[in-house]
Amino acid sequence: MDIPNVDRNPYTSEADIAQGKKLFMGRCAGCHGLEGDGGKGANLAVSVLPRASTDLALYRVARYGLVDTEMPVTIMAPREVWQIVVYVRTLGASGTDALKGDASQGEQIVTSDKGGCLQCHAIGLSGGHLGPALTDIGARRGPRHLRAKLLDAASEIPETFRMVDLTTRDGRRFSGVRLNEDVFSIQMRDFAGRIHSFWKQDVPDLKVERRTPMPSYQGKLSDAELDDVVAYLSSLRGEYQ
Repeated sequence: MDIPNVDRNPYTSEADIAQGKKLFMGRCAGCHGLEGDGGKGANLAVSVLPRASTDLALYRVARYGLVDTEMPVTIMAPREVWQIVVYVRTLGASGTDALKGDASQGEQIVTSDKGGCLQCHAIGLSGGHLGPALTDIGARRGPRHLRAKLLDAASEIPETFRMVDLTTRDGRRFSGVRLNEDVFSIQMRDFAGRIHSFWKQDVPDLKVERRTPMPSYQGKLSDAELDDVVAYLSSLRGEYQ
């Protein structure tokens, strides 16, 4: 790996920031959002990035990707990577969207039957495991993205969260979320939270689809209630034990 032997970004001029923005829009915004506030990829519009607290750490992530995630290796020149790094730092410095809701009211909605979020999602040690954990969702996703997901969860589903329907040779049917898959086998979690593993040779009918059991809250929650839920989710930064 051509990891640079520097502690700080050597390309920090206004021209570098402008070029970094162009590169970001063309190569990164599709996953991280036009404002860097998250989407398929992580929220970058924060003051501290958990996996990249220094410029060199951010360079490494942008250049070499992250194992077991959808963050890929890039073929960009080192200078271009540094220019993206300096632009990403401006996203965190500019702050995030203002939150209008009441986080305490949002917590009541999320944890009650009205929101029903803990049926599938975990916050700390509470909740289900069918959907992604929300314990640090505020650090990973911006308010705008969170609200959009509440209104249309199916609009963007990560590669690592796919629904599975399968039937085994002996006629048993299973539905749930894919946990892992390779050429020969597939592992899934059913709607009751049980984990199953199958050899593909024993599964003549297998469907892995980009869909989600998460409902839309359009019409189920008022605009004020949506603001409250977004405020609460944005407050979750992984402090739960």
